[in-house]
Amino acid sequence: MTQRTFEITKAATFDAAHYLSEGPDHQPYRRLHGHSFRVEASVRGAPAGPVGWVADLADLDADLRAAAGELDHGLLNDTPGLERPTLETLCGWFADRLAGRYPGLSRITVSRPTLGESCTLTLG
Repeated sequence: MTQRTFEITKAATFDAAHYLSEGPDHQPYRRLHGHSFRVEASVRGAPAGPVGWVADLADLDADLRAAAGELDHGLLNDTPGLERPTLETLCGWFADRLAGRYPGLSRITVSRPTLGESCTLTLG
């Protein structure tokens, strides 16, 4: 029988302000403004260990919430690595925070649900 591969996902939310200093002057994103964000982290792999899971969902939840908590109610531009806080940069920032603990990290999605916008970083 072939080994099965699973992907587990946890999500967290945070609210933060930002601005983008580059781009056309007439675009509203050049001004300071805020969003409600949602971040999802997925880990892919074969079930392992005595429990038989890809990763402990409670640990993934705690680590993802801790990372989101670093950004919650802050100015993203003031966070090292987020000086240009695009959705793409946010995906990379979360991946950097989680990859060391979750070698099977396969996907990070950051979205702004009220705007219907999202970005996904696919890893591995």
